Amino acid sequence: MIRRLQAVALDCADAERLAEFYAVLLGGRIVADPGDSEWVEVHGFEGTPLAFQRVRDYRPPQWPGQDMPQQVHLDFDVDDLDAEERRALELGATVLERTDQLRPGANWRIYADPAGHPFCLCLH
Repeated sequence: MIRRLQAVALDCADAERLAEFYAVLLGGRIVADPGDSEWVEVHGFEGTPLAFQRVRDYRPPQWPGQDMPQQVHLDFDVDDLDAEERRALELGATVLERTDQLRPGANWRIYADPAGHPFCLCLH
């Protein structure tokens, strides 16, 4: 029987750099074996830990096209969409779509992390 989801792992070119981005964004801490830059985790925030795995020749997903599909994306609840967007952008995220400005009633915005993975900030 499966007891719980242990982690969500994302492929990337630089596991340490992407872990730093998410650790600051989520208020977590980096957990890694010293000297191992292939696998780095972020723990210490509410929710399932995130893991980052360095892969050779990493190619980021493309938004919104499907030549390099997103395959997975992360959704995060926030209390203040504008404030958290500013923080995410300062940390190195890029805006993919301000959905709340395009679709009446939408309560989320779509970003790419520094490695190109899509994630959403969702007004809680």
